Amino acid sequence: MNWNVSAWSIRQPIPSILLFLILSISGIICYFNLGIDENPNIDMPTVIVTVSENGAAPSELETQVARRIEDAVSGIGNIKHISSTLNEGVSQTKIEFELGTNTDRAVNDVRDAVTRIRTQLPAAIQEPTIQRLDFVGGPFATYTVSSKSMSVKDLSWLIDNDISRALLAVKGVGQVQRAGGVDREINIDLNPAKLEALGATADTVNTQVRIMNANMPGGRGSVGKQEQSIRTLGSAASVDDLRNTRIALQNGSWASLDSLGKVTDGIAEPRQVAMLDGKPAVAFSIVRSTGSNMAEVGENVDKALKELKKTLPADVEITRIRTNLSYVMDSYHATIDSLLLGAALAIAVIWLFLRDWRASTIAALAMPLSMIPTFAVMKLLGFTLNNMSLLGLALVIGILVDDAIVEIENIVRHIQMGKKPLEAALEAADEIGLAVVATTMTIIVVFLPVAFMGGIPGQFFKQFGVTVAVAVFFSLLVARLITPMMSAFWLKGAVEEPPKGKIQHFFEKLLAWALEHRGKTLVVAASIFVVSVAMLASLPTSLVNSADRGESLVAIELPPGATLQSTTEASQRVTKILLAHHEVEHVFASVGTPSNTGVRSSGSAGTVNKANLYVILKERSHRKISQQQFEDMVRAEIATIPGIRANISATMGLGGKVQILLAGRDAAQLKKTSEQMAIEMRSVEGISDVTSSSALKRPEIQVIPDFAKASDHGVSVQQIARTATMATVGDVDFNLAKFDLADRQINIRVQIDPKLRENIENIGNLKVSNFRGQMIPLKEVAEVRFGSGPAQIDRYDRDRQVTISATLNTGTTLGQALKKIHDLPTFKNMPASVRESVSGDVEIQRDVFSGFGMAIAAAVILIYAVLVLLFNDFLHPLTIMMSLPMAVGGAALGLLIGHQSVGLYALIGIVMLMGLVTKNAILLVEYCLMAMHKGVARHEALMGAAEARMRPILMTTVAMIAGMVPIALGLGAGSEVRAPMAIAVVGGLITSTFLTLIVVPVVFTYVDDWKVKLARRNSKTESKSEPEVEKKPELVH
Repeated sequence: MNWNVSAWSIRQPIPSILLFLILSISGIICYFNLGIDENPNIDMPTVIVTVSENGAAPSELETQVARRIEDAVSGIGNIKHISSTLNEGVSQTKIEFELGTNTDRAVNDVRDAVTRIRTQLPAAIQEPTIQRLDFVGGPFATYTVSSKSMSVKDLSWLIDNDISRALLAVKGVGQVQRAGGVDREINIDLNPAKLEALGATADTVNTQVRIMNANMPGGRGSVGKQEQSIRTLGSAASVDDLRNTRIALQNGSWASLDSLGKVTDGIAEPRQVAMLDGKPAVAFSIVRSTGSNMAEVGENVDKALKELKKTLPADVEITRIRTNLSYVMDSYHATIDSLLLGAALAIAVIWLFLRDWRASTIAALAMPLSMIPTFAVMKLLGFTLNNMSLLGLALVIGILVDDAIVEIENIVRHIQMGKKPLEAALEAADEIGLAVVATTMTIIVVFLPVAFMGGIPGQFFKQFGVTVAVAVFFSLLVARLITPMMSAFWLKGAVEEPPKGKIQHFFEKLLAWALEHRGKTLVVAASIFVVSVAMLASLPTSLVNSADRGESLVAIELPPGATLQSTTEASQRVTKILLAHHEVEHVFASVGTPSNTGVRSSGSAGTVNKANLYVILKERSHRKISQQQFEDMVRAEIATIPGIRANISATMGLGGKVQILLAGRDAAQLKKTSEQMAIEMRSVEGISDVTSSSALKRPEIQVIPDFAKASDHGVSVQQIARTATMATVGDVDFNLAKFDLADRQINIRVQIDPKLRENIENIGNLKVSNFRGQMIPLKEVAEVRFGSGPAQIDRYDRDRQVTISATLNTGTTLGQALKKIHDLPTFKNMPASVRESVSGDVEIQRDVFSGFGMAIAAAVILIYAVLVLLFNDFLHPLTIMMSLPMAVGGAALGLLIGHQSVGLYALIGIVMLMGLVTKNAILLVEYCLMAMHKGVARHEALMGAAEARMRPILMTTVAMIAGMVPIALGLGAGSEVRAPMAIAVVGGLITSTFLTLIVVPVVFTYVDDWKVKLARRNSKTESKSEPEVEKKPELVH
C-alpha cells in the first residue's frame, strides 16, 4: 500500500498550500462565530403536566389527579421515567422520554392522553397545562430593580410588564421569573357578623361580584346603514364604583358591597420575599431556552436592558447581582490559556530535541494548521466552544504535533546521513508514511466510540469525541502534505548527526538484556500489569470533581406550617452568619421558593417554609480559601440555628451530592424504611446535611362532615368545602372577577377578613347556605379540628418515592459515599416492598462507566481492525495491541499520587492513553518489519528500531506531557474538574513509554517465532499433500 502522497505535495506544492490557506481562513472566520457555553446542549425530551386545585392536600392530589394522569400516559411509547411531585394545591407530573424521541410528538401524545381522562379529574381543578421542558437548568442571571420614586407594587409591575416583555423578545431567553415584590389585587374582606345579619355568604357575594362586574359581547346591529358590534360594559370604572355595587339578599332587599366588609385597592397575600444582604428587594431571574448558548444570551440581555433603561424613569436602577456567565467565561479563558501554554511548552520540547529553529518551526506549524480548520468543522456541525469541545482541543494539543515530529525527525535523520533536503524529504516521507497513517488512525478510532456512546453521556461527549477526531485527522494531512514539502525547500543540508545520549545508551543496554531474558521480562511486565489493575480498582470512584464557581447555595427549611415571616426571619439569621465572613460579597435570598410550574394559585401554600440563599463569593484571587472549604466552614455555624434544616452545596454542576431514592407501593413501610435510613446515614463519615423528603408533616385544619347532620340540614359536602375555601383564600384565580385597567386586568378577591380567620372557632362559625336558603353554622354539619398530613408527596415510575439527600464533604467521592451507604444495616435488610431507584448523579455515573466500558471495548476492536488492514497481517498487530495494558499502571499511579478518583475526566485520560501507547508501539514494529523485509536479522532490526525510533518516541511523549502540564497543575477557573484527565495522561505516558520500548520488542520476538512456526507447519502440510507425478518417457524424434 503506497501512502506517499508527500512526494506529490513536494513536487506540486501549490495545491497543498491553497488547501490549507482556504481551511485556515474558514477556521478563523468560524472561530469568531462559534457560541460560548458551559456544556453542550443536550436535548432531553421531557413533558410536564401541571394541575392546580385550590387548597387541595397532596394526598388528595395523589389519588384524584397524579395517579390518573400517570396511568393515562403510561401507555405512550418511548417513556423512560414518570415522576410526580405533589404540594398543597399543585400536582406536577414529569414524563421523561428516551433520547431521540420527537418532543413535539411527545407533547401531543401526552395532551391526548390527559384529554381522554379529563372528565375523571376533579371539577374544581384549573385546566391542566401541558408543556415541553424548554429551559436549560436554573436561572443563569439575577438582577435587582430599585427606585426612590416607585413603590414595591409599581416595581413589581415594571418587572412583570416592561422588563419581562423586553427580555422575552431576546433570542435564547426562555423565562423571566420575578423574585419578591407583590401582585396588585382588589381585596374584598368580608365581615362574618355583617354577612350573618343580612343572610349572605362569601360564596354568594363572590358569585354576584363576578357576574355583575364584567364586560361581555352582545352581538351586532345595523344602525344608519352601518353594521356595528354590541358590547355590554358592566365592569366597574373605579374602586369606588365597585364599593357601591349592590348585592342582592335573600329577603329581596340589597346591600352595598362596602356595607358587607372592606373594599381596598391592595395586594395579594404575599407568598414570597426576596432579600439582598438581609434587606427586602425586588428582583428577577432569567432562564435560558433549550438550544441557546450562554455567552450570546448574556450579551443580548445586556443590550436589551441597556435599551430598556432609556425608556424607564431616570432613577430606576437595574443591577446584576449574580450570573453563571462569569464562571463560564473565566473557564473558557483558562482553557484557552492552558491550551496556548501547552502549545508553547510543546514547541520548546521540540527545539530542545532538534536544536534547529527551522525544523522546530515546521513541526510547530502543525498545531495551528490542524486546530484552526477544526473550528470550521465545529461550526458546520453546530458545536459551541464549551467544556467538552475545548477539553478535546486542549487534550490533543500535544498530539497535533506528533505526526509532524515523526516526519521532521525522520527527515532530519536522513539529512544527517548526508542527503540533500529534497532527497531526504522524499525518501524519509515514503519510509515513515505507513507508520504516520497507522498512528493517526488508531487515535481517531479510539475517540470515535466515545462520540457515539448512548444516553445522556453520549450527547455530552459527542462534541468532545468528534472534535478530537477531526483535529487529529487534520494533523495527519499536515504531516503528509505540509511538513515534508516545507522540509524539502526550507531545511538546510549537511547537518551532523548528534552523538547518542546517556538515555539512549541506557535503553539499548536494557533492551539487549530484555531480549536475552525474554521470559523474565514478560513476567515482570505481567506483574506490573496485575499490580496496576489492583491499584486502579482500589481507587475511589466519582462523577466529577467539584469546581470553585465562586457561588454557593444554602437551602433552608423550617417545619411545615411555618409562616412566610418565620422563614424570612430565619433567612436573615443565616444571612448575618454568612456576611460575617470576609469571603462573601453578597447574599441573595429567595424566601418562599416558587415551584416553577408556571401556574400561580392563591390556594397553594407553595413552599413558604423554604428559602434559597445564593452566596456570591469574592473572586478566587481575593480569598484564601476555596468554595468547598468555605462551605465546610459555615456548615457548622448554620447548624447552631435551632428549628431549621440547612443544606449547603454548589449552585450548579454535577457532583457534590449523593441521593438515595427509595420507592414502593406500601407507603407506611416506605416511610418507616426511609426514616431509619436517614438516621443511619447521619452517622456515615464523609457526608453531611442528610435530609429526607418524607420526614416532615404539615399541620392542617381538617373539616370532617357529619353526613347525617348535613343531610338533615340539606347541606352537601361540596357546599361545606366551598364555604371553607371561599372564606379563607377566595376563589381560584381563573374564576375570580376582574378589574379592568388600561394596561391589564387585576383580580378581585372575595374572602373573610384574614384577621377574623386566625381562630379555629371563627372557622367553625362560618355559615353554609342550604338548598332552602337557610344559614347553617359550619360546626353544626361538620367537625373542625387540627390534624396533619404529608407536606409533599413524591412519586417515581408510578410508585411512592422518598429521596434521602446528603452533601459530600471535601475529600469524599460519590463512589465512597455510596459504598458506605449500601453497607448500612437498613439497606442490606431492605423489605421486599421497598426498592432503590437509581436517579440523579448516581444514574449518570452508572451510565458514564458502562458507556466508557463499551467505548473502550469498541476502541480495542477498531484499533486491531485498523492495524490488520494497514499491515495486511493478523499476527503482528497483536504485538502492538500488547502495549495497551502498559498504560494502566502509570494512570493509576498518577491518580493515586495526585489524590484523584476515577471519574468521568480520568476515564477520558485513560481512553486517550490507549491511542498514545499504541502509537509508540506502531513506530517500533513498523520500523522492525521494514528492516526485516530488507534482509536485516531480527535482533539487529529490533535494536535498530530502538535506535532510530527512540528519539521521535521520546519527543512526542515529552511534547504530549508538556501540553498536559498546565491542565494537570490546575491553573484557572474550572481546572479542578479537568485535572484528573491530565494527571492520568501524564502518569500513563511516563510509565507506558518506558515499558513499551522494552516489552513490545520482546513480545514481537514471540509473535515472530509463532508466525515462523505456523509458516513451517503450513509448508510441511502443503508438501505432504502434493500428489506424486508419474514420470513419462520423453518422445524421441
